[in-house]
Amino acid sequence: QVQLVESGGGLVQAGGSLRLSCAASGRISSYAMGWFRQAPGKEREFVSCIGGRGGRIYYADSLKGRFTISRDNAKNTVDLQMNSLKPEDTAVYYCAARKDYGLGYSASSSSYDYWGQGTQVTVSS
Repeated sequence: QVQLVESGGGLVQAGGSLRLSCAASGRISSYAMGWFRQAPGKEREFVSCIGGRGGRIYYADSLKGRFTISRDNAKNTVDLQMNSLKPEDTAVYYCAARKDYGLGYSASSSSYDYWGQGTQVTVSS
C-alpha cells in the first residue's frame, strides 16, 4: 500500500508560481502517478500524469505549457510545477497513484488506487 502526502500549496497572486510535491511512503517506481484538482462545487478533474519510469507524461489540454510534472523515484516524490497561475486554478490539488502496467495513461480518477489528502492552492486576482 502506498501513502501519499502533498505539500507546497498556498496563496499566490495571479501570474505567480507554485511547486507542489507529493511524497510517498514506499517505492513508487512501479506506479503511474497523477495530479488531480477539485474546485469548490465542481467535480475532481485531471491535471497531469506520469508513467512509472518518467515517460508517458500527459496534461489536461487547458494546462499545457503552464504546468510541468516530474518524478524522482529515488526519493519517491512527484512534483507539479505550476506557472502563470490564474484564479481559475484555485482548487484542492490531489496526488494519486495506480499500478503502472506500461500501457497508455489514465485521466480518470477511478483508475487510481491511492490518494493523498490534498493541498489547497488559492490564486488571487
